[in-house]
Amino acid sequence: MEQKPPFDFKDFKDFKDFKPPKINFKAIAAAAVVILVLGLFMSTWFTIEPEEVGVVLQFGKYTRTVNPGLNFKLPFGIEQVYKVPIERQLKLEFGFRTTQPGVRSRYSGTGYQEESLMLTGDLNAAEVEWIVQYRINDPYKFLFKVRNAEKTFRDINEAVMRNIVGDRTVDEVITFGRQEVADAVSVKTQELCDQYELGIKVDQVVLQDANAPKPVQPAFNEVNEAEQEKEKLINQAKSEYNKIIPKARGEAQRTIEEAKGYALERVNSAQGEASKFSSVYNEYIKAKSVTRQRIYLETMNDVLQKVGRKLITDEDATGILPLFQLDKGGDK
Repeated sequence: MEQKPPFDFKDFKDFKDFKPPKINFKAIAAAAVVILVLGLFMSTWFTIEPEEVGVVLQFGKYTRTVNPGLNFKLPFGIEQVYKVPIERQLKLEFGFRTTQPGVRSRYSGTGYQEESLMLTGDLNAAEVEWIVQYRINDPYKFLFKVRNAEKTFRDINEAVMRNIVGDRTVDEVITFGRQEVADAVSVKTQELCDQYELGIKVDQVVLQDANAPKPVQPAFNEVNEAEQEKEKLINQAKSEYNKIIPKARGEAQRTIEEAKGYALERVNSAQGEASKFSSVYNEYIKAKSVTRQRIYLETMNDVLQKVGRKLITDEDATGILPLFQLDKGGDK
């Protein structure tokens, strides 16, 4: 079955009656003007967020930096705007990446050993994972002084960390020297940023994790356990030393002080006796008979107190022995 074509010139008897559709050039011109005006309007204003600034280029040349809010520029690409977040704290991760941020963030360290694996100053290997928090303090320098400033900043951090770790022992990096390492990296990185004019300010360097490589961790743990046992025995010995030696020193000091006290007592006693003898002698010179009698009486008083039985008689008396009851105690 033949299909009749939708248009057949035979249907027109006379082409003189054919008229093409009229084109409304005024409407087209009006639409073009509207599109032009809208394009002009949309390309002359832009908005900067509160934590950003806008760097404006005119034909690729820096002209000005605008503050947050509604701003205007020349249309049709004459001026271009680059928004730089100068108030936002940015972060770079080394040796790992955050896979799922949140209250309990998830991290992945697979495939980043080239960043984290380092050689320490005592020729041991260590895996160091760290975070660098920074801000952009000069948007002009950040955009135009160095090509790809963020990559340069990452390379600087990695180079500085390897340099600092290479000057320290593995124990310093993994245990007690971590904060010192982080502070040294922060200071050195900031110096290089200022030297290269990156326009970046380093806020903080945090060692997320530092440990021995997984293949040698069992051996490293055994060494640590041996070191801890060694420290334990040393501390026990010091404890015993601190118990015995100070006690012996105290005993010795006490004996010395007792000897000094005894010597001082003897000296003072001797000086007192000498002073007493001198005083008695001076009185004896003044009144010899009286002093001699007093000394005699004092001496006899001391002596007679030590005698058990005392018989005092007249030297001229005779025949008195029967009068004394010698078999009985008592003083006469």
